[in-house]
Amino acid sequence: MKNIVIAAGYATRLGELTANFPKPLLQIGDSTILGRMLDDIDAIPEIDEHIIITNHKFAAIFEEWAKKQHYTKPITIVDDGTSTNETRLGAVCDLLYAMEKLQIDDDLLVVAADNILFFSFQEFVDFAYAKQTSCIMCHEQPSIEKLQRTGVVVLDEQMRVLNMEEKPQEPKSTWAVPPFYIYLKKDLELVRSSVANGCGKDAPGNLAHYMVDATTMHAWPMSAGRFDIGSLDTYKEACEKYGVRK
Repeated sequence: MKNIVIAAGYATRLGELTANFPKPLLQIGDSTILGRMLDDIDAIPEIDEHIIITNHKFAAIFEEWAKKQHYTKPITIVDDGTSTNETRLGAVCDLLYAMEKLQIDDDLLVVAADNILFFSFQEFVDFAYAKQTSCIMCHEQPSIEKLQRTGVVVLDEQMRVLNMEEKPQEPKSTWAVPPFYIYLKKDLELVRSSVANGCGKDAPGNLAHYMVDATTMHAWPMSAGRFDIGSLDTYKEACEKYGVRK
């Protein structure tokens, strides 16, 4: 299984902090946002490589960072060739670009690079292999306002995904979908042809929405919470929670 980290955005909501520096590599305590995630994923036996897809503006910074890491699995940096927010490929096209460039034909763990998690991805991997289907994550979200800003799924008793909507005005459930996915090798042809068949390009949830209609997928209910670093305020909050760099 390959771990593919989607890190090609420009984090415009963080202002000057990320004007010339990638958000995933921002310092939080003794580590970085991405480092905290990889510390967990690197320990998963099924994972054999970390692939970080970024943009041309930040690729050299990621390359320098990767040289200093000591993970047990190799890190590969993929430059998508874009240099501005206006010319970005979008998360789905970035994934397809990395798959084509590296000729990937393995099970995939696909993660957004701007979250701190309070659980292990090992649980998610175990769930997917038990179900033998591609999978998404989900969590209970009681706020209608927040549900209207994310993906929302309808599930059966076996956690099979019956329906998924992006940013629904009238959510059909309280199951929200965070940006973490597993696509099994048997479904990769569907992934590769997704954009050509009308899948949205910008958000990683666009692909999950497309795949739910194209194949059988299950949803793993997160066993704990996460810290979504989407703004300057949430970044400062994370820094306060995890302490200053020693």
